[in-house]
Amino acid sequence: MKTTLKAAAILAGLAIPAPAFAANIVETASNAGTFKTLIAAAKAAGLADLLATKGHLTVFAPTDAAFAALPPGTVESLLRPENKDKLVAILSYHVVGRAIPAAKIPTERTQVRTLKAAGDRSVAVRRQGGGVTVDNARVIKADIKADNGIIHVIDKVLLPSF
Repeated sequence: MKTTLKAAAILAGLAIPAPAFAANIVETASNAGTFKTLIAAAKAAGLADLLATKGHLTVFAPTDAAFAALPPGTVESLLRPENKDKLVAILSYHVVGRAIPAAKIPTERTQVRTLKAAGDRSVAVRRQGGGVTVDNARVIKADIKADNGIIHVIDKVLLPSF
């Protein structure tokens, strides 16, 4: 009996702790504090659950300042229930269905398909001079890791053609 207890005590000491919980994309963006508008829009569009649970995503995330730079009244209009389809189209245009670290973005302009359902569905990405661009936006902070993907912070809201 003593041998069994000793063995159990030794094994308990060798136990490998479980990895710490990593936050999903929505939690990571929420914790950053600079994506309040993006999170509110994702919730209004019904996309927050997708961003929290679907794996291996890349989100080109506009900051609150990027949303504030849109023409006055744009964000408020998009958040109305009658404009949900347009909001979904705009937000899904910021999401790629695979994780793409900045180092893997090509140096030549390349089209990458987003989760937008119809119309203009691809963004143009390019890595040059130590930075990354996405359509007409500049990545101001790259490779923020979440347990289900990567966030690249951008300085503008991407507006697809409809």
